[in-house]
Amino acid sequence: MFNSIYPYTQEIIAEYQEHTESEIATKLLKGEKAYRELLKTPLEKRCQWMAAIARSMRDNVKEHATIITREMGKTLKEATAEVLKCATTIDFYVENIGSMLSPRIISSDASKSYVSYEPKGIILAIMPWNFPYWQVFRFAIPNILAGNAGILKHASNVSGCALAIEKLFVESEFPEGTFQSVLLSSKHIEPIIADPRVQGVTLTGSTPAGKSVAALAGKYIKKTVLELGGSDPFIILKDADIQEAAKVAVQGRMQNAGQSCIAAKRWIVEQPVVADFTAAVRSILQNLKQGDPMLESTQMGPMARLDLAQELGKQLENSISQGAHLELGGTWEGCNFAPTLLTGVTSDMTAFREETFGPLAVIIAAANEADAISLANETEFGLGSALWTKDLEKAARLATQIESGNVFINAMVRSDARLPFGGVKQSGYGRELSLEGTHEFLNVKTVYIH
Repeated sequence: MFNSIYPYTQEIIAEYQEHTESEIATKLLKGEKAYRELLKTPLEKRCQWMAAIARSMRDNVKEHATIITREMGKTLKEATAEVLKCATTIDFYVENIGSMLSPRIISSDASKSYVSYEPKGIILAIMPWNFPYWQVFRFAIPNILAGNAGILKHASNVSGCALAIEKLFVESEFPEGTFQSVLLSSKHIEPIIADPRVQGVTLTGSTPAGKSVAALAGKYIKKTVLELGGSDPFIILKDADIQEAAKVAVQGRMQNAGQSCIAAKRWIVEQPVVADFTAAVRSILQNLKQGDPMLESTQMGPMARLDLAQELGKQLENSISQGAHLELGGTWEGCNFAPTLLTGVTSDMTAFREETFGPLAVIIAAANEADAISLANETEFGLGSALWTKDLEKAARLATQIESGNVFINAMVRSDARLPFGGVKQSGYGRELSLEGTHEFLNVKTVYIH
């Protein structure tokens, strides 16, 4: 049994039965049948069906956003933006998927040789609770348009979101079984990965979860894409626009109550502007309204689960005991964790060494730009990063020295369907979105005609 709990009040709002082995077997059978039907369906028709899903999401955006907010706590405003981002991404792929799937002609000694991009079967998606629609759709849109079928194993605290997404596909004209959700605990995932009809696994989640799934997928020779944890550096050099950097730093750290793999988790500030930057972010943070996520006036909702708030509290207490200074916040009740700022953080402290998944901002002083880059790279993670400076030539040069899958100059790190997204080091491998992400679970087939 899975419970959905409203984080703001801890009220149990729904209960869901775990799927049985028989039910899962039926879903796999339907998924394989749908894949075979999609193989015979023209791309134009698949695009029409997907576009209809986007229209349905826009028409019913409040309903979908409310499910998200009630299950994981983000503000209704943030949830609405998430649903609309999914619809906009459908628009992008409907317009561009044809060119992404077009064969690539390669000159060789053949009369004709080319690479074709062909679907492979069912792709299993193991997805997290923090962006319960976006994480799913950024996998599902390109893969289903390309002709694969999808099975979703969502986080157990957002089962309502999983079933609502499945319902969108059920009510569309896609073949039955094109996209299905399975409700089961992670310990029961191996038989699905092992099934020969499942041709790949994509996971967004923690690094330990990624290691476990990668080991299982390797056991059965299944392709994987892993988007894992992050401890993203947000570097502010002394020539940056401090006020603008402060505004974006707070947005990048506190959106979704700080629960994002690509949140600006480490604010690394060149020493001459530490005081000015600290004053600027403190001013913004102390006016940030945290509370009831259903209210329009609320700027930050609760954290998604009690255990997550408790873990963040321990990391905060450890960092203070190690010498960090509590500049602001530091209190929480249930899942409602106040926006918090630590200053004087150094590289040997918990708030620097570990991923902090919640509304905890930290300021780390760097002696100079070389020291800032060194501190940025002093982590096992490598998902996203941001660099703030008015010297764009310098920014381009320093971007090559930052060990991450994404570098955003004078901007907040975010995922965008037009750009490939993914990490390095313990943040995972493979890419989602754009051309690179579209090809991850396709058969990149060489055709040689003598």
